[in-house]
Amino acid sequence: MRFDLVTIFPEFFAGPLQHGIVRRAREAGLIEIHVQDLRFFTKDRHRTVDDRPFGGGEGMVLKPEPLFDAAEHLLGQSLGDAANPAPLPAKTAIVLLSAAGKKFDQPMARRYAELDRLLFLCGRYEGVDERVAEHLASEEVSIGDFVLSGGELPAALILDAVTRLLPGALGNEASSQNESFSLLERAANSETGRLHKALASQHALLDFPHYTRPADFRGWKVPEILIGGNHAEVAKWRRERAAEKTRRNRPDLVPDSR
Repeated sequence: MRFDLVTIFPEFFAGPLQHGIVRRAREAGLIEIHVQDLRFFTKDRHRTVDDRPFGGGEGMVLKPEPLFDAAEHLLGQSLGDAANPAPLPAKTAIVLLSAAGKKFDQPMARRYAELDRLLFLCGRYEGVDERVAEHLASEEVSIGDFVLSGGELPAALILDAVTRLLPGALGNEASSQNESFSLLERAANSETGRLHKALASQHALLDFPHYTRPADFRGWKVPEILIGGNHAEVAKWRRERAAEKTRRNRPDLVPDSR
């Protein structure tokens, strides 16, 4: 799978993508990552990528021309104009990272993992010309209900979330299936409705607490039930603790019991 990252700060990605699963996936040839400096596609000597907003207001807005040019250069084709729009290549998506976008979640990550190519447009400044969102991007995506300085961090997070879903990226393929939000996704997509909502509540959507050695650390001891070897009791304990943790940390994820 190929990832393209279009940004005015290409050096940002020098660190985050050189570690862990993403690094191993690159070394194994499972993914390619190409970082593209947006300023390369400007046409003035100041390499201007932004301008004042029409209608007035604070801040600057990223211009559409360099973003369209960058995407067309990377894809190797024209994307057309208002009179003759051109479709994207098959199994390709252009994602605009924006605080105004749809909230990223595990089903979206799984959908992206089915593609061959993801091109990320990293927004900056006050925003991005709306024509980019409407006529260039396949989707406008946010990672949460807060505002960041730009789209670079969200792009790196989404890249990581998608990479770990690719076959061969994890040492244990069951890992991605048994993580918190994969359980939520399967429950939401199930045809058995209420039963799987109940199961989702038992599995708690969030992961259960994990412990490792030493069994006693500064007086904080591992729960005895995890050491006793009774797998049925361990499974029950994990479901209960996961439900408790979900109610405490993410009550919005607890299915409606009515």
